[in-house]
Amino acid sequence: MKLPEETVDEQGNVGHRHHEMSDAWLVGRASELVAVAQSSHLAAQLDAASEIDRILAEAQGRGEPRIVAQLLRAAAVVRLVTPGLVDMSDPQLDEMLAHCRRHGLIVLEADARALRGRRFLLGNAEDKALTEIASALAMMLDEEPETDPVFDKRIWDQLLATTLQDIALVLTQLGVYEMADDVLAGANNALRESGQPHQIYVHLVNRARLRIGWGLRLERVNLHDAAHEQFSVASGLAEAAEVPFRQSLHPGRRDLDAADQVPILGAAHALSHPSESHLDRLWSLRGLSMYARELIIVAIALARCLVEAGRLDDALKVIGDTRTQMEHDTSEPSLLLSLEREYAHLCGPHTMSALEAYNAALEAELWQMRESRVATLTTRREHERLTRAHGAIAQQALQDPLTGLPNRRALDDKMSELIAGQVDPFSIALVDLDGFKGVNDRHSHAEGDDVLRVIASTLRQALRGDDMVARYGGDEFVVLLPGAPLHAAEAALGRAVDAVAGLPIDLSRGVTLSVGVISLRPRESANQALSRADSAMYVAKRQGGCQVAAVAGEPSAEA
Repeated sequence: MKLPEETVDEQGNVGHRHHEMSDAWLVGRASELVAVAQSSHLAAQLDAASEIDRILAEAQGRGEPRIVAQLLRAAAVVRLVTPGLVDMSDPQLDEMLAHCRRHGLIVLEADARALRGRRFLLGNAEDKALTEIASALAMMLDEEPETDPVFDKRIWDQLLATTLQDIALVLTQLGVYEMADDVLAGANNALRESGQPHQIYVHLVNRARLRIGWGLRLERVNLHDAAHEQFSVASGLAEAAEVPFRQSLHPGRRDLDAADQVPILGAAHALSHPSESHLDRLWSLRGLSMYARELIIVAIALARCLVEAGRLDDALKVIGDTRTQMEHDTSEPSLLLSLEREYAHLCGPHTMSALEAYNAALEAELWQMRESRVATLTTRREHERLTRAHGAIAQQALQDPLTGLPNRRALDDKMSELIAGQVDPFSIALVDLDGFKGVNDRHSHAEGDDVLRVIASTLRQALRGDDMVARYGGDEFVVLLPGAPLHAAEAALGRAVDAVAGLPIDLSRGVTLSVGVISLRPRESANQALSRADSAMYVAKRQGGCQVAAVAGEPSAEA
């Protein structure tokens, strides 16, 4: 991806002219920076965090909610993978969750939940992680989120896959492998037609990692044949990752195999068939390992290959050193147990015989804990589903079924509340669609419904979170802007007019907005205010449409 021209600020910091780049470029660049942060060491990670913050600030200035949500995710992920910045991911994740709720971005809200689950595991808060993942599962698997018409199918599928992979990542960390495998199957379906090489590569790495963890877990209960089958599948996935790796965003060398540069992939081959032939690769991958999962998996694979080469003392040192490194890490509870098992196994028959009875009892208890964890997930997921369903039923009475906006009843209730509360200033706008009748005449009413949904969504997203956009009837909408003086309301609605006018023609069919906005007068009723907003809207219509006509609140200002 071509970088914009560099600039230097007063402090000598080098930056890029992000304001000159498109929304799509900003999202693409953020994806590159996430890939760099996930595969590089601290200096590059800190640089990535700094640039992604500048990109996020640019997107927030533009205000397109979907772009902002994607960049909030990128900023949070970079912090989650960077030592020293993990705690700084909390405000980013909280903001992402609130932003997605405000704008009805269900898939990205579920992703925020999954990332918060990942953050809680890093802080040894497993119960909180379970709650977040239960919510994410309820949103993604029980509700089956409807396609967002603003995204094309390819981008939408990629968003689905990313969210499902983030959910599966936490389930894998929790050792709930069967459920994680089901979730990754859904991600695989989303990527089958729409995935880019980097996303396919990441997906295959995640699947290989899951299979390795699953195999190590099966070994702990002495199901060695089943474990070897999982390792073999992981090796096959590592082989499949080679082709997309060469076109991925991974900042590695394209003249070397992925298995020589990606710890999980190299370890997958070694665990499938441990031998001395893997040693050089694994020693190198050990130095490249950045995260607990990589350090543990590579250490176990390396130790087994060292044993095959007759180097038991070296194998024991590798595992012992890794145990020391992981002493305060809580992010991979299941893999840590496998590391301890490997250490006990290498310490010799006398140690194993002394530990066998204890190990059998411990594994039985751990299995019960795992079953309890699955039951907890299922129960909380069902609770979340019922809570959301109950909220949806209550909301339906106040919601327009076509656009999802508040309906006339909800509008009347809110206006009465604001007028009774004597909110000042308070602006009210009536919005009418220019050229909408022609869409129904030239195309179909179904096409017209699609246009209404897109424009309703665009109008909602162009305004503040505290503003209310309601469907008034037909192709008319009312906007309530509490606390906004007339000039501010006019400017905000002007941005909404521009946003609709700038929609791709295949989404808007050329429809634009005529808006009349007024400032509420003292002791003015709701009907009187709406009547004046309607008159102002017709002024905008007579002046050619695709504009805002504003009328001040005081009678003298209308003369």
